Amino acid sequence: MFVEMNLRDRFDVPAPAIVLAEGEFGEPGGKTANGVVMHSELFDAQAVVDTTTAGRTPSDVLGAPDAPDVPIVDSVGAALDAAPDATVLVIGVAPAGGDLPESWVAEIEAAIRAGCDVVSGLHVFLSERERWSDLADAHDARLFDVRKPPVADDLRVGDGSVDGVAADVVLTLGTDCAVGKRTTTFELYRAARDAGIDAGWVATGQTGIMVGAHEGVVVDRVPADFTAGVVEDLVSAAGAEHDLVFVEGQASLTHRAYSGVTLSILHGSWPDAVVLADDPDRTERTHFESFSVEGIETEVRLIEDLSDAEVVALSTWGDPDVEGQRYDIPVANVYHDDGPKELLSAVRSGLAD
Repeated sequence: MFVEMNLRDRFDVPAPAIVLAEGEFGEPGGKTANGVVMHSELFDAQAVVDTTTAGRTPSDVLGAPDAPDVPIVDSVGAALDAAPDATVLVIGVAPAGGDLPESWVAEIEAAIRAGCDVVSGLHVFLSERERWSDLADAHDARLFDVRKPPVADDLRVGDGSVDGVAADVVLTLGTDCAVGKRTTTFELYRAARDAGIDAGWVATGQTGIMVGAHEGVVVDRVPADFTAGVVEDLVSAAGAEHDLVFVEGQASLTHRAYSGVTLSILHGSWPDAVVLADDPDRTERTHFESFSVEGIETEVRLIEDLSDAEVVALSTWGDPDVEGQRYDIPVANVYHDDGPKELLSAVRSGLAD
């Protein structure tokens, strides 16, 4: 049993998968499941397990007309019937409290007994529990705990070695948590690939790893002193294989709870350009109503004061024409049809300056 920061080499991509999204499909708590169903290059979602939305369609639940037309069912057994070729169970929800819900035990066991590997985003590590490792061994299945941090021997402080990366590095940051940093990063990567650019991307959260980032770590599990060094290693590895590297950021520099990890990613990736993601209607921070969102101008100033990068574009949830009149940088909405292309165009112009 083992964990890899890059799961692409461990599967015949795209691997047919069942996505466990119990109680959260289409909700913020199911963002990993939602992302895997919509975007994963690593897994081909063939069924979703969620008793609360069973019988509906992903396009209806996710509000996305281009969502894959796969069944949403109420059990892993029903999912295996609907998707008999599935080889992976992706656990796409990390419940509050961190532990494995008792009601999920039989569902996960059913998948393992059917020979499915398990890719887990749970806070508890299945691979470290004898019950699960023995069951997986008995059925020739593998357990991947993507939240596991790198081993101690792989940890180091940042030393500026990322400066030697030949690839252009573009970091996505945000004005708050949950403003679309991972989606913006992936859409920029996909637009670049569609344009014929040799692009790769680095994830700093579990969803990105499961979607299929070329390198990744769940950065909130890395000890603080070593975060910048781990990010340097990931960006250097991706930059050795690609001409353009997109990096997923976390939180925001103005977020009193999480700014430490944001700054570590900024300094560890030491980007050539930054794209800022923003929800223009948000005035209070997600889950921290007593904290105000500081706004785009403050965030841009801090990013540019604390790095050598320029903020070259704004990824907005709002109307880009309206937001574009308020700020002196290109604005696009990646959820609009041409949004990713417009954002990529702004990035390329910024890199060329």
